Amino acid sequence: MPRAADNSPPYGGAGPHVHLAVHLAVHLAAHLAPARGRRAVLGLLAALALLAPAVAPAPATASAGAPAQPQREQLVLAFGDSLTAGYQLRANESFPARLEAELRRRGHAVRVVNAGVSGDTTAQGRARLAWVLNGLGQKPDVAIVALGANDMLRGQPPAQARANLDAILAELGRRGIPVILAGMLAAPNLGPEYAREYNAIFPELARRHRATLDPFFLEGVAGNRARLLDDGMHPNPAGVEVMARRMAPLVAARLGTRRAAR
Repeated sequence: MPRAADNSPPYGGAGPHVHLAVHLAVHLAAHLAPARGRRAVLGLLAALALLAPAVAPAPATASAGAPAQPQREQLVLAFGDSLTAGYQLRANESFPARLEAELRRRGHAVRVVNAGVSGDTTAQGRARLAWVLNGLGQKPDVAIVALGANDMLRGQPPAQARANLDAILAELGRRGIPVILAGMLAAPNLGPEYAREYNAIFPELARRHRATLDPFFLEGVAGNRARLLDDGMHPNPAGVEVMARRMAPLVAARLGTRRAAR
């Protein structure tokens, strides 16, 4: 069996000037008298033994690890009506924009998509859900569903809103998208029976679909004139900030769970 080639550098990896000195020593030995040649060669080789460690190339340092990959930007879908869309507000004052800013302030690499349409009922939201999801180009890490206020304001039967929201949450679940369900409360003028049936929709559907429940989307805003537009119904920029700060921990928790599951 042939001997494997030895590819290690000669003379322990010493530099080329050391190699040259060795050849010179051999050359001298060939031309000097035997005694003098032996003494010269031995002296030169002894000097090389001392010199070689000093001139040997420094060992290669370990290559630095590959740079850390940037954190993937997570996607939050805000799917709702005028409370989501930012009725009479600038784009950067809307709920999705302020929620994104609050989440980024907390250290989350996140983008919040504004899929709110003013005036939408649960039926209209249900009708456009697939179109919205298919147009995103990326599956949301979390979806906030904030629909049902317009059903209530129009006095539509609670059973109808329940059926539509049930279908919306079922479709999101089928696609593997975690949900935060933003609850709403019925206006007192609709009567206790309507309020009882309507208010029960959100906690019941959250339990059924294992969604995170925000019991009242307008908590801390409704009834506070300083946080509402002149219509007394929609949040002004100060009201939106309250909503975003209150929602942010719920979203952050779902985003964290989502990332840990990967």
